Amino acid sequence: MAENNQNNKKGQAAQPVQDINQLLKVRREKLATLQEAGKDPFVITKYDQTYHAEQAKEEYIALESKLLVGKDMPDTEGMDPAEAKQVKTEAYNERRAIMDANPITVSIAGRMMSKRVMGKASFCNVQDKSGNIQVFVSKDTLGEDAYAAFKKLDVGDIVGVTGYVFRTMMGEISIHSDGVTLLSKSLQVLPEKFHGLTNTDIRYRQRYVDLIMNPDVKETFIKRSKIIASIRRFLDDQGFMEVETPMLVANPGGAAARPFETHFNALDEDLKLRISLELYLKRLIVGGLERVYEIGRVFRNEGVDTRHNPEFTLMELYQAYTDYHGMMDLTEAMYRHIAKDVLGTTTITYNGVEMDLGKPFERITMVDAVKKYAGVDWNTVSDLEAARALAKEHHIEFEDFHKKGDILNLFFETYVEEHLIQPTFVMDHPVEISPLTKRKPEDPNYVERFEFFMNGWEMANAYSELNDPIDQRERFAAQDALAEAGDDEAEHTDEDFLNALEVGMPPTGGIGYGIDRLVMIMTDSPAIRDVLLFPTLKSLS
Repeated sequence: MAENNQNNKKGQAAQPVQDINQLLKVRREKLATLQEAGKDPFVITKYDQTYHAEQAKEEYIALESKLLVGKDMPDTEGMDPAEAKQVKTEAYNERRAIMDANPITVSIAGRMMSKRVMGKASFCNVQDKSGNIQVFVSKDTLGEDAYAAFKKLDVGDIVGVTGYVFRTMMGEISIHSDGVTLLSKSLQVLPEKFHGLTNTDIRYRQRYVDLIMNPDVKETFIKRSKIIASIRRFLDDQGFMEVETPMLVANPGGAAARPFETHFNALDEDLKLRISLELYLKRLIVGGLERVYEIGRVFRNEGVDTRHNPEFTLMELYQAYTDYHGMMDLTEAMYRHIAKDVLGTTTITYNGVEMDLGKPFERITMVDAVKKYAGVDWNTVSDLEAARALAKEHHIEFEDFHKKGDILNLFFETYVEEHLIQPTFVMDHPVEISPLTKRKPEDPNYVERFEFFMNGWEMANAYSELNDPIDQRERFAAQDALAEAGDDEAEHTDEDFLNALEVGMPPTGGIGYGIDRLVMIMTDSPAIRDVLLFPTLKSLS
């Protein structure tokens, strides 16, 4: 079958290996027979698909509402069964005659998901990107040879069907087929319909089967596409320009993360995969583009869990002549826009918890948040030694190279994050953890930075961008010192970026959004792997 046949894991209906192998053998024999008869489906290069399943159903319903006015199916309650059957049959035949006189002729294509052969007439179900539709196939209409060929088709085969749309006596909109063409022979066996494909590891490894068997999975990725399209429309309307920047870089910066390393043979030079989009986008602000954004993959060589994948989709945008308050306003407006556009509401439910994007988002400083949830007033912590003593008192582990501001952030992560369920901007972070951010003029120990939280997760990270090249060089030097002390997530001095700042960058607001977490929230998906078509997994070999 479409799964590894030796891996009948928990959650997958067990089937003897020898039975599956026999089914696979029969399918290959059927293909060989077709090829020998000059009917190889794999030589077909195109098919004239005029309708999708849902489109055919919608047009038929619209035509019914126009042609069958006053011709409703009768109420047979109280009649004896024989009389009721006769009345219903007569009414059905009348309605059917009217509709058949105005046929909707279609040609659809998709995967056969089920088949019921009943003598001279059969039914099958065909699934395309829009949904499913039942197909009625009869020997009288197709002819003896074509009907015999239909009966040899297997669930999973891709077929083209021509015919006209009708409604069965049971009320199901279907296609009365006058032709069935095998377009591709499936040589694997799909999971059995009742149990479906439920093993999560196999679902992630064989997403193509997951999409076939689980309509809700397909809907998640359709919504993902709509979310990204909605973001682009919103930013385009705000005057932003979408750009592309390098993925292979000599000096990855813009985030505290470990990079993946590679080697460029042509230049005989070691390179790294980007961990952020920031530094190149800021160069474009220096170049005068003023409003830029990029949506793209970044790569971080770190752990995997329900919210982290080593490659993920990040969006960063930069706007000249605004600050982090402007980024808050933009974020609030954009999240509302996406929710209304894609979901039709500003109220999101994730794992049973409602989050309201319609209300003003809370804004709180990191110091006030720690005071609120940890009961610690950081304004009374005088120096690094006092911060270390407080951390030990609260059983918070820290590294020797951590400064006072790093320890404040550890308190925030330990005591505060889990409480930030409703949309919240946490502002004014310590300078030690924000090497690319402009200091607050009234207190240079803190910077004009915020992180945006929902559901206890960091959803975005924004700055009033540092544009002082002298200050930036000092911050880079501090990061270099951390790297020498053993911090493998520290940034390094980027001379070309410093040169760009020396050319002159205007006051700028910038922000980075985790697209995958946004999709998780808006699709009620429990893990990041559920919103990545092909998540990173350990190789089976």
